[in-house]
Amino acid sequence: MKYILIASIVVNVLLFLKILSMKKSLKDLKTDFSERAKLDSNTLIGVSGRDKEIRELADTLNETLSLLRDAYHKYRLGDAEVKTAITNIAHDLRTPLTAICGYLEMADKLEMSDEVRRNLSIISERAEYMKKLTEELFEYSVITTKEVTEEKRNVFVNRVLEDCMMNFYPAFTERGIEPEVNITDERIERMLYPSYVERIFSNLLNNALKYSDGDLSIELKDDGLFRISNTSYALSKVDVEKLFDRFFTVESARSNAGGLGLSIVRTFAQRMNCPLRGYYENNRLVIEIKF
Repeated sequence: MKYILIASIVVNVLLFLKILSMKKSLKDLKTDFSERAKLDSNTLIGVSGRDKEIRELADTLNETLSLLRDAYHKYRLGDAEVKTAITNIAHDLRTPLTAICGYLEMADKLEMSDEVRRNLSIISERAEYMKKLTEELFEYSVITTKEVTEEKRNVFVNRVLEDCMMNFYPAFTERGIEPEVNITDERIERMLYPSYVERIFSNLLNNALKYSDGDLSIELKDDGLFRISNTSYALSKVDVEKLFDRFFTVESARSNAGGLGLSIVRTFAQRMNCPLRGYYENNRLVIEIKF
């Protein structure tokens, strides 16, 4: 009986040590997997323990990681090739479209019938629209393929917003829009990319020109929350969810508005870690950015 008890104690101790070893191996496995799953390293998971099942699990995870890395690298390579192709295509389209617009301007000075002039005006309008889209596409492809080249600086957000609003004021006046502006007296200063902040405001104001049905509200709060909103009956909740997608277009009776400008806004906001959201409420399009 004594020997049975001793044997039982020894077995229990061995089992306890086995469990401790397995727990340590699983903990190491978890840590290694978390590190290797970032896909920016070619190293594999290592296991210090000798447990067969744990080692087999590590081998399976390593095989999965290798497949994921291969797929990830192929995706990055393919994505880079697509962006380069888009940049080249957009660049190649700019020259002939510019020439077409130039010839149309020259033709407009010639004598012609009213019907021909009307048709020529339609062609000129569509050519200008294609030229504008091509310029946006080229710019977007360049922006998304380039790394950030400027350094973050202390940006006086209030001042940048006011300057952008002054630049757009004539365009709003021409459309009969009187912006309702509420900018805090609190000095909003943040470490940001200056050109990105200016471009975000410019694109959002330009977007308001496209979508507004006659009103515009601009607000910058004490906590750095920027909100721009306007009435827009042409949009819906589904549309708003897609506004920041590349190449999304809203077709309406008065405009054909591309979504590249807002895609650039999202790209720049993400690079500066500024939360961005858009929603549609009471027939109003609202876009918010927290600086």
